Amino acid sequence: MKVILREDVAKLGNAGEAVTVRDGFGRNFLVPRGLAYVATEGALRKIEHEMKKRAKIIERERLSAEEYAKRLENVTVTVPMKVGEENRLYGSVTAQMLSDGLGNQGFEIDRRTIVLDEPIRTLGAHDVTVHFKHGVTGKFRVNVISE
Repeated sequence: MKVILREDVAKLGNAGEAVTVRDGFGRNFLVPRGLAYVATEGALRKIEHEMKKRAKIIERERLSAEEYAKRLENVTVTVPMKVGEENRLYGSVTAQMLSDGLGNQGFEIDRRTIVLDEPIRTLGAHDVTVHFKHGVTGKFRVNVISE
């Protein structure tokens, strides 16, 4: 069965692509959930119109994310932690703690978008990356202090 994807589907394709899938997958999963149209002439015209609208929306979201990331660069989150011997933390700073700290400063960022390359287990300043939609990334600084 040939379908035209309305949205990005993992391991299948991106929105606007015409792909061939098994009949059951297309008929029972993709089409009922609104993820794809059956490939016809009318569907091709419809998807072209949707893709133009979607391109404008994506561009607007990308610009908004870039502006948000630019504002985020000037932010420092201070996290107080219990400290043991040799200034080692009990536990580590989690993405949820950072999300809460950003929320206190007026930035609503989901913890799943915060990327910690390695756990923060020492005192001091650390740079943390945030992945927004459409490939936009931002950074902010974390200052871990002793409680």
